[in-house]
Amino acid sequence: MADYIDIKATDDSGSFKAYVATPDNGKGPVVIALQEIFGVNEGMRQICDDLARDGYIAICPDLFWRMKPGVDISDKTKEEWDEAFYYFQNFNHVKGMQDIAATVEVARNIKGGSGKVGAVGYCLGGLLAFKTSAETDVDAAVCYYGVGIDTKLDDKNKITTPLLMHIAEEDGFVDKDAQARIRDGLSDNGNITMHSYAGVDHAFARPDGVNWNGEAATLANTRTATFFEKYLKG
Repeated sequence: MADYIDIKATDDSGSFKAYVATPDNGKGPVVIALQEIFGVNEGMRQICDDLARDGYIAICPDLFWRMKPGVDISDKTKEEWDEAFYYFQNFNHVKGMQDIAATVEVARNIKGGSGKVGAVGYCLGGLLAFKTSAETDVDAAVCYYGVGIDTKLDDKNKITTPLLMHIAEEDGFVDKDAQARIRDGLSDNGNITMHSYAGVDHAFARPDGVNWNGEAATLANTRTATFFEKYLKG
């Protein structure tokens, strides 16, 4: 079952849509899916639908709504990439984190929810999942190939709940030096688990994406499923 809900912004500037996929029994822990630079597109909706089949209520908030509500872009053409990078470059991270915090609050109290809330993010959403782990009270978070985490390492001391990170070793947007800074900078926080994937590029787990790698995606997604099973259902 899938639908859209409205979430009120905490700064009284309006409300934004969120895609919600629900298990057949209508119940479960909640996972907030944090978008890539392409908006709440088919890929993000598919991730939510898959989470629902695994027994989670999945919520994907429209984090670009302050620039343009309803962004839904593929990654097949240069024009689509140019549009997506415009939103990425103009995204207000402070306001975006406020919107994520509002989504977490809704998730805590959503009908059928267990009270447990996790987050999973990809690309831009990977960075936001890291920040969500540091700045909100989510019970667990997962970060896929987050961009810019090496500039936020001081936030590590705020991370007091489990965080799982998937790092693409050939990431075109997170070079080897940045990856080394991330591993070295976060290794002393026992709440953070990091896995690196050799030979794969950014977005290796995006279904039908240009860098899709089935073996690495399956391994990462299996690790994510085990992680959420332990910390959200356990």
